[in-house]
Amino acid sequence: MTEWDKMQKHQIYNDFDGDLFDLRVQAKKLFKEFNRTEDEETDRRQEIMRQLFKKVGERVWLEPNFTCEFGKNITIGNDVYINFGCTLLDCGQITIGDNTLLGPNVSAYSANHSLDSAERIAGALIPKPITIGNRVWIGGGCTILSGVTIGDDTVIGAGSVVTHDIPSGVLAAGNPCRVLRKITDKDKVGFPV
Repeated sequence: MTEWDKMQKHQIYNDFDGDLFDLRVQAKKLFKEFNRTEDEETDRRQEIMRQLFKKVGERVWLEPNFTCEFGKNITIGNDVYINFGCTLLDCGQITIGDNTLLGPNVSAYSANHSLDSAERIAGALIPKPITIGNRVWIGGGCTILSGVTIGDDTVIGAGSVVTHDIPSGVLAAGNPCRVLRKITDKDKVGFPV
């Protein structure tokens, strides 16, 4: 079994594998090309995203400067906006649901190095998927760690570090991120929908 195959099965793999290095180089070429495009080059941006990501929906707007590790482990739904400076380290699968907003400088890290120093130096990496639900807003400067699921209709406050699952329909914030309260009809501001 290749190291890529192990990664896809969320098994410990060797992060220093040569084939994985080559896949990272391919991803860098694509996201660097994307980051050099102009806003008017929407067709070119869409083409690059289709090459880079596992799956990308319709009406996805990704601002430069975007970075990722492989790209092929990222699935993005429809009507998604990803603001400037996003980093998605996709050793594990990263899924972003429909109608979701990621603020500037959001980072998602879907793997952990071994805590044991000898294993870490040898390249042991443990991938765990990150799932961001539908209609979620991730505030600017948030960090989402491996294995986390964020439920539908949730808001994560700016600067939060999300270390564990967050349920649907809540406002959560902090370091570590924790649920502050449910989002209710009282949160509506009267905007016509």
